[in-house]
Formats: sequence, structure tokens, C-alpha cells
Amino acid sequence: MSSSSSGSPVTISVVVPVYRGEKSLRLLLAELEPFTQLRSTPIGVGYLVSEVLLVHDCGPDRSDYTIEELAKTYSFVRPIWLTRNYGQHAATLAGMAKSQGEWVVTLDEDMQQNPADIAAMLNMALLHKYQVVYAQPSNKPPHGALRNGASTLAKSISNVLIGEGATGQFNSFRLVQGEIARSLSSYCGNGVYLDVALRWIVSRVGYSPVQLRNEFDRPSGYTFRKLFAHFSFLMMTAGARPLRFISMLGISSMLLAVLIAIVVLIAKLTGQVRVEGWTSLIIVITFFSGSILTALGVIAEYLALTMSIAMGKPLYCIASTPTRSAEQSS
Repeated sequence: MSSSSSGSPVTISVVVPVYRGEKSLRLLLAELEPFTQLRSTPIGVGYLVSEVLLVHDCGPDRSDYTIEELAKTYSFVRPIWLTRNYGQHAATLAGMAKSQGEWVVTLDEDMQQNPADIAAMLNMALLHKYQVVYAQPSNKPPHGALRNGASTLAKSISNVLIGEGATGQFNSFRLVQGEIARSLSSYCGNGVYLDVALRWIVSRVGYSPVQLRNEFDRPSGYTFRKLFAHFSFLMMTAGARPLRFISMLGISSMLLAVLIAIVVLIAKLTGQVRVEGWTSLIIVITFFSGSILTALGVIAEYLALTMSIAMGKPLYCIASTPTRSAEQSS
């Protein structure tokens, strides 16, 4: 339950995974600073940002120096140093594990997401008793048509294969109950997609409309290769439904093979086949070989993921000092 029931303000921890935030973090913290003072949601509940956790994910720039500077400037900033680059989801979970607020907000470093929207998200969560509230952009992301189209296609495929109607509405800008966020970070191991894991333990999820802003003066760090890997990661951690899809594809292939056999047999009996069926044979072999290889590939991915989890590979590791590159140290 929120502290608002006892008259004290609701506390919010803001978790920011930092990869290339050398230039944008100062502006983001300047936007967050006013929210560290007591404010009220539209329904009159007092709240404030009690801490901002900057999780250094060992990117290619000098974000670590910026984080150290901001920690000296703002008393509410808490640096978290990862030992190497683990990725956005691992960095987010590391921040959640160290959070202390009654609610946890996850926010990107690139200035696309407006901290002013936190009030509306918290208001919706308290009003409707939601456990998680995702930001739901009302405008298209500021990317090219090709990337936006690929993203829409990937979300549609995810909804079909994973079976979660709201999968396409996952967003890195989210508000999560603090207890749930910290519980999630304690069991969500390596190879588990953060939002899929959230859906395992929550039942009340809301969506708050927001307006995305343009990214800060740099292109997105997500190349098509990284986005494809991100999509594959989602599919591999979504459970057995994709594997069942491959099974259904195998059954469909068998039925298709029966139909082809019937057509070829009828053609043979009616004298329509004058040449040995080399072409049709190659087509059939190619089709079924592809189906088998696809199925084996998916099974291999599942086995690799299972081995990674079984061997106890850590999702992240926190250090007491920044991890700097050789160029930064010189």
C-alpha cells in the first residue's frame, strides 16, 4: 500500500540505465530535480522522486565521469557501477534491486521520455490499483519508416507467438510497484526478458498515453542487428509457445506432403507425368529440409538458453568504483 494512506508522500525511485549518456544526463537530471520536491497527482496524492539511480552500463563514452559529477551535484543521485556492459535489461534490474522507493520508474537516458508524465502514470496506478503502468506513446517513434515498420511487424509476431495481447505495448518507460520491482530483480536471472518476467507475477497492468520527444543529439544506439537480437531474446524467453508453433508447422508440412503425394499420384495414373519428377522432388526435399533445420535451430536456441541459466551465469555484477576503458584511464 502507498504511504499516501498515512498522509506522507509516495516515494518514487527513478532507474536510468546509462550507456551513452555523457551529454544527455545533465539535461535529464535538470528535468528530474523539480520532482524531488513534494507534488500532487490529479487525484490529490502527494508524491516525490526520492532517488535517481544511474546505472553505468560501461558504454563507449565518458558517462562514468558525468555520473560522478552529477552525484556530487545532486544529493538524490545514486550511482551504480556495473563491471562491464550487460545490456539495458540487466542494468534496469540492477537499479531495481538497489531501489528503495514505494514505486520504481524506469527511464531511458536519451530524453525521448518526459519525466513530467510520471505524475499521470502514478495517478493511473493509484486510481485503478494497477501494479504496473506502461507508457503508451500516442505518436510514432522519431525513427525512419523502415525501422518503425520492422518494429510493428516484430510486435505483431510476438503477440501471435507469445499469446500475450499486450506484448506490443511493452515500453522501457514503466512504473512498477517497488516491492514487485525488487522481487523481480531477485529472481529474474540471465536469459529472461524483463517484461515477460513481469507478466509472470502481475495481473493488473495499465497503459498511460504519453508523447515521445526526439532523441538527444545522437542516433539511437539500437542498430537493426541489436534490435533483431532483442526480438530473438524476447521470443526465446517467452515460453514454449514458439516451439509449439514449430510443431504445428511440422504437422502442416506433413499434411502438405500428403496433398502433394495425392496430386502426383493422380497425375501419374492419368498419364500427365511424362518426365521423371526431378523438379517436384527437389522442391519437396528443399521444403522439408528447411522445416527440419528451422525446428532444430529453435530447439538449439532453447537448449543454449537452458544451459546458460543452469550454469548460473550472472545477469550483472556491481562494483564499488567505475569500470573505465583503457582510453579513459590514460
